This record gives sequence, structure tokens and C-alpha cells, in this order.
Amino acid sequence: MEESEHLDPTIEINVETVKKRAVWGVVALTGRTFIISIISLVATALLTVFLDPSQFGVFWVVSAVVNFLAYFSDVGLAAAIIQKKEEVSEEDLKTTFTVQQILVIILLVVLYFLTPLAVKFYSLDQNGVFLLYSLGISLFLSSLKTIPSAMLERRLEFGKLILPQVLENLVYNIVAVVLAWKGFGVTSFTIAVLARGVVGLIAIYIVNPWVPGIAFSGTALKKLLTFGIPYQINTFLAVIKDDGMTAVLGGILGTSGVGFLGWAQKWAKTPLRLFMDNVLKVTFPAFARMQNEKAHLERAVTRSVFFVCLLIYPSLVGILVLAPMFVDIIPRYSKWIPALLPLYLIGIDTVFGAATTPLTNLLNSIGKIKTTFKLMIMWTVLTWALVPFLSLRFGVNGAAVGYAIVSSSSVVAIYITKKYVNFSITDSIAKPFVASILMGPIILVLRGLLPTNITSVWIIAVVGSVSYALFILVMVGKSIVEDVKRSAKTIFSKE
Repeated sequence: MEESEHLDPTIEINVETVKKRAVWGVVALTGRTFIISIISLVATALLTVFLDPSQFGVFWVVSAVVNFLAYFSDVGLAAAIIQKKEEVSEEDLKTTFTVQQILVIILLVVLYFLTPLAVKFYSLDQNGVFLLYSLGISLFLSSLKTIPSAMLERRLEFGKLILPQVLENLVYNIVAVVLAWKGFGVTSFTIAVLARGVVGLIAIYIVNPWVPGIAFSGTALKKLLTFGIPYQINTFLAVIKDDGMTAVLGGILGTSGVGFLGWAQKWAKTPLRLFMDNVLKVTFPAFARMQNEKAHLERAVTRSVFFVCLLIYPSLVGILVLAPMFVDIIPRYSKWIPALLPLYLIGIDTVFGAATTPLTNLLNSIGKIKTTFKLMIMWTVLTWALVPFLSLRFGVNGAAVGYAIVSSSSVVAIYITKKYVNFSITDSIAKPFVASILMGPIILVLRGLLPTNITSVWIIAVVGSVSYALFILVMVGKSIVEDVKRSAKTIFSKE
């Protein structure tokens, strides 16, 4: 393509710039996620040592309540700013900012008046109430970051988002762990949440200065809502399915039960957060610009899904096999033994999520948002029909079984997506899955033969990685070596 060819009617950035920024975006976001994940994993391990399941459960439940309310603070305006084809005006930005602040303030008032109900339903003490309020303040601080963050994403300057995100994550985890170690309990989360909000807000405005202003344009708002509302409806269904269900389970299973379930979800879905989210963030605009190039889009989808599954599947198998060892090795970690079975069951959700989440992201990027909406309805209905019922009958394990059953319905999403984009299921999903399954028995046997200590964990990790690499080489061929090196670039390249 010529250097002068542009993505859209604007002259903001051209195709070559987008390619370079997309590649750098994947690299930068992957590096950021690796750093944040290491910090979070260490912090989570320490927090689950210092805190009881009930304290961990209070944070999980209260966070779900606030996350549910947070949905109503945006109505898709930030996504519309990122997606808008025409150049974004200052009027668009200030209208979005104004509407969002009005919504957030309304939500904070609602949160205040709903507090007595939350206290009664979840049996919260005063520390739980303070945590609820701190998360509400954090929501307000987060809303002030929306415009600077959205503009960086629109320009594909993902590298600049790294510093604020790493800083706020580092501050949050250090404060939470130190206070939990000192015996502050739930209050550890309360103070950590506020510290994270303040640090993140200051950092984003340093990285991308923008002067907030109050304005309102009905025309600008209408254009933004044309994309924003359908997008937000899908997000709303996801919130109902996930955070809404967690909030309900708090009343069914109690805070300890939700604590066990939250622990299982945290570790089972760690590979998704570590490897998948970065690819999704960058492939959304990239796929949107490839939608008229069918052959290139098919190849790009196959490679991106393969890249995600290549990393997630062996990581998940490793976590499932090593989890019992960590429970034995880490002091005061035996209290999480009841969460091991839910961990294995929710692992099924991760298997399907690694394949289908990039595909639903693809459907949105090529304009099939109504199809995504129908899929979200299916998953939401199944979740609310199965999870509460099984939770009432079988407790935490029943809830995990429910999530596993719902995730298996994702084969429908794979079938539907393939009708629009004929990507290769064998090359993208099947080969990494089979290689991981073959690796499983090897490290499982090693776990039974070796003593339970950190040295054994490292031996199992190394042997598992080597065996998985060999299986992939056999199934994919030597080209995998070069493909891994340039995977990010080839996703976005049309040459």
C-alpha cells in the first residue's frame, strides 16, 4: 500500500502507521501484562495467606456489586470515541465527559441509598461498607480517566498506557499486601483501592494531558450512541452474566463460598488475562480494517486464535496439575483445598474462552454485533438458569459445574463465526489443545514421583514446557519457530 493510503476519511494515521503501532501495541501490552500479572499473582498468593476466605469473599462480592453499577456509567461512549471513523472533535470529547460524569454521580447516589440493602443481604460489617464506598469513589476517579485513555487507544498508542496501568497496579497490590500482613483485613482492600484510583488518575493525565470541560451537543451524542448503545448492550449482558451472578451467589453461598469460587476463577482464568486480553485490544481495530479483504482476514483470524491458544492451553494444564502442590507448599494455604475441584471445573470455561472470545471480538469488528448480542443472550440465559440452581443443590462445586456446562455451549459461537470467516479450526484450536492434552499426563506422572517442594515445581514446569514444544513442532512443523517470532506482525500484515 502507498504511504498516503488512509484507514478512513480522516488523516489521523495511515495504514503503515497503524501496522507499526499495532505490532508495537501487542509487544507493549504483552510486556505490561506480564509485569502486572507477576505482581498480581504474587500479591494474590500473599493475600490468600494473610486473609480468610470470608474476607476474600467480601471483596469479591462488593467488587461485583460496584462493577455491575459501573456498567451504567458509560453507555458505550468511550468505545464509540475509539471506533468513530471521522475525526473526533473537542465537542465529542467534552460531551462524552459531561454525560459520563452525570451518570457516575447518579450511580454514586444510588449506591449510597442501596447500601442498607447490601448490608442486610451480604451481612456486611462496617469495614465492608467502607470498602463499598471506596469502590464507589474509585469508580468516579476512573471515569475522569476515560477521555485521555480512549484517545490513546484511538491513536493505537498503547505503549503510553503502560506506565499508568503498571503504577496503579503496583501501588494497589503493595498497599493491599502490606496492610493485610499487618492485620487490617478487609480494610486492606479499602485503602488500596483509593490509592490505586488516585495514582492512576494522576499518571494518565501526565502521559496524555487533556483539559476536562463541560459541554453538551445532542448531534454529537446521537452519533456516538449509534455505535455505543448496541456495544454497551452486549457489555451489559456480560456484566449480568458475570458480576451480576457473583452478586447473587453471595446470597446463596455466603462470602466464604464466593471466596472459594473467586479463588478458583482467579487462577483458572489467569492465562486468559495474561495472554488473550492484549491480542483482543489490538485485533479489534485491525480486523475491522481487514473486513473487505476476506483471504487476509481468514489468515489473520487463524493466526491470532492459534497464538492465543498456543499460550493459554499449556499454561492452564500446568496450573491445574500444580495447584495441589502449591496448596501443600505455601504456608497457611491448606484452607483453599475446597476450591481445587471448582478450579478444575472452571478450567473448562477457560478452554472454551480462549477460542471463542477472540471470535466474538472478530464478529464485533466486522459489524456483526447483532450476532454477538444473540450469543450473549444465550450465555446469559444459560448462566442464570443453571448456576443458581446447581449452587442451591450442590454448593460451590455445583456453581462450578454450572459454569462448565455453560461454557461448553461455545461450540455454537465457533460454528456461527466460521460461516462468516472460514478460519481453520484445526490449525488455530485443535493442534494447541491436543499438544496440551499430551503434555498433561507427563507432568501429572512427574508430580506423583517427585517430592512436594519448589524445586519439583520448577522441574515439572521445565519438562512440561519442553514436551509441549516438541509436540507442537511435530504437529505444526519447524515453521512454528518463525511464526512465533513474527506472529504479531503477520496478524496485521496484508503482504
